[in-house]
Amino acid sequence: MIVPLCVPIHVPLAHKKRGEQALGRSRGGFSCKIHITVDALGNPLRLRLTGGHRHDITQAQYLLDGFDFEHLIADRGYAAADFIDYLLARGIQAVIPPHRRTTVLREYDRWLYRERHLVECFINKIKHFRRIFSRFDKLDSSYSGFLNFVGVLIWLH
Repeated sequence: MIVPLCVPIHVPLAHKKRGEQALGRSRGGFSCKIHITVDALGNPLRLRLTGGHRHDITQAQYLLDGFDFEHLIADRGYAAADFIDYLLARGIQAVIPPHRRTTVLREYDRWLYRERHLVECFINKIKHFRRIFSRFDKLDSSYSGFLNFVGVLIWLH
């Protein structure tokens, strides 16, 4: 059983060279987001970089394509009504808390939502690699390549 868990993290960025860098201004400053899908054991399945200004829901389709699962555990960034309807149409139970200002409160499994800590644990694991947390790589292609390399190391551990 695969239970994708999704959460973005912010990473500070270096100056531009030649090529795409997945940069953007957000509340935290000039940074990028790492969108992550992990399985029920906390192992990485898919990673994607975007600018810090991009919303989380824009990468949801890419993160979930090709996986069969029963539950999707994600944070409030993925609580859009269209996305929840998409999940329900596929027969997937959305374990996503509703936005605080939503007029219609949707129920979700609070006990199962606690398993979202697996994403946070994975983020902690990748931040042990100096090249990840300080982002020495200028281009997003080399940085995402190293993120994938770290993901393989975590799978092998």
